Amino acid sequence: MPLPPAPTKRAALLSPDALDAPARSQHGKGGRRSSDRRAEETRSSGPQPLELFDRHAAEGGATVEAPPLPNLKAPAAPTPAARSVGEGPPTPAPVASQPRTKRSKSTGPAKLFVLDTNVLLHDPMCLFRFEEHDIFLPMIVLEELDGHKKGTTEVARNGRQTSRTLDALAATHGADIAKGLKLDSTGHRESGGKLFFQTDPLDYTLPTSLPQGKADNQILGVVQALRDLHAKDAPGRPKQDVVLVSKDINMRVKARALGLAADDYQNDKTLEDGDLLYSGSLALPPDFWTRQSKPIESWQSGSSTFYRVSGPLVPNLFINQFVYFEAPGEPSMYARVTEIRDKTAVLKTLKDYGSIKNAVWGVNTRNREQNFAMNLLMDPDVDFVTLTGTAGTGKTLMALASGLTQVLDDRRYTEIIMTRATVSVGEDIGFLPGTEEEKMGPWMGALDDNLEFLAKGDGGGAGEWGRAATNELIRSRIKIKSMNFMRGRTFLNKYVIIDEAQNLTPKQMKTLVTRAGPGTKIICMGNLAQIDTPYLTEGSSGLTFAVDKFKGWPHSGHITLARGERSRLADFASDVL
Repeated sequence: MPLPPAPTKRAALLSPDALDAPARSQHGKGGRRSSDRRAEETRSSGPQPLELFDRHAAEGGATVEAPPLPNLKAPAAPTPAARSVGEGPPTPAPVASQPRTKRSKSTGPAKLFVLDTNVLLHDPMCLFRFEEHDIFLPMIVLEELDGHKKGTTEVARNGRQTSRTLDALAATHGADIAKGLKLDSTGHRESGGKLFFQTDPLDYTLPTSLPQGKADNQILGVVQALRDLHAKDAPGRPKQDVVLVSKDINMRVKARALGLAADDYQNDKTLEDGDLLYSGSLALPPDFWTRQSKPIESWQSGSSTFYRVSGPLVPNLFINQFVYFEAPGEPSMYARVTEIRDKTAVLKTLKDYGSIKNAVWGVNTRNREQNFAMNLLMDPDVDFVTLTGTAGTGKTLMALASGLTQVLDDRRYTEIIMTRATVSVGEDIGFLPGTEEEKMGPWMGALDDNLEFLAKGDGGGAGEWGRAATNELIRSRIKIKSMNFMRGRTFLNKYVIIDEAQNLTPKQMKTLVTRAGPGTKIICMGNLAQIDTPYLTEGSSGLTFAVDKFKGWPHSGHITLARGERSRLADFASDVL
């Protein structure tokens, strides 16, 4: 074992009070208090120990927090003691940077958030999503929460879960409702604030135009009273900004009209803007080959060509992301990222499903994005595929064609299971008669239309009897299931299609995707511009949630279909209407 190098600095004699100061100064608040006490003793005893301490700190290169405190009154003019060491003026940067790193966790004083009932019913875990800020629940919110706890709907389940969470917080050891319940007492360490209940009546005055008995207006009155109460510092109660958090847009508008701060609950949104959604494809720069020609390696394996590339493009790539190079006068390249290691990535060229010889159940792709999607659908190593795009981009047709090929021809899966969110565009038509599949029949018009097209293309001149037999065979391998009965099921070697997935909540999406057993492939399709579920947006949809969470996983892929291929009328209507 080699010996450590000899010291290069001259040793200095320390006073007994400063022997363990460098070690103690690294331990947060306790070290800072001990250092302040030693600095006070040093100032009272005279300047000589201070000069000796500063010399040791400068020569040893240690970062000591407390000793420079006497010099903070005039930071621009260093003391003679610091200059006599011979290392230039003192560097106060370490002293100033250490408190700055501690304050970076919080950008200001903790706020007091007043939660509306719909926030608790929307996300029962919302109490632990506000970091170091405090939460206040008016008494009318508890009353409304109690009125929504009955039933089997998701809202009722969330209400019961919220009630159980509040009971667990109140039942912790040493909990005092009057002083606030610590939100981290049940194990949620990320939340450092407290939960306050309305235990006393609050005085407020609302305009006479607002009905006093309505629950929303009572909550607004509580917010107004809390704002006036926390506007100034008081003994045992620091000044705080009071903010109303509600999912109700009209509630927030009324609050702002009254001069109250209001905000939407943002934690349920995967993305702030739908344009930021991962598209699944990336265009290579025009100088890709010329600028990165030297480090590129290529080799052949079967019918595919592989490229190993490096450079500034690699950190922006994800596994199973599609890249393409298109430039006038140069050959085009379409590839998929199959491996990312350190600063290099491996690209694999794609199979061209636009060619007649590579038709899938008689279907050929018509544009670049459709070819990307078909490569994902036909790859047995990809277990989860998400397809988004406007109406007429071919999502359902390609999913069904690839499913029929892999079920009937390749025997890779045993059957196709198709489901969708039963959310109507207009008024509900009431209960539907028949079995589960018969009830789902009216919702599966897209399936019937695409099966009619696929059966017509696969007839091959077999006549009416041949087409009827083909239709019967296809129907026997497709099962239509309702989402209401998916809980507890496990799909083995199934090809599962979830249509209209943009109308699912993230919780419903998790319920469906976790049904997959060994050998099962799940395809989620939807158009984020056609969300019919109330209270869902592009940023909070379950389809957006799945696309964002699964990007980069080696066994999943996503592609956004850009161009419609249904008809010129449908394409024009999608653009102008």
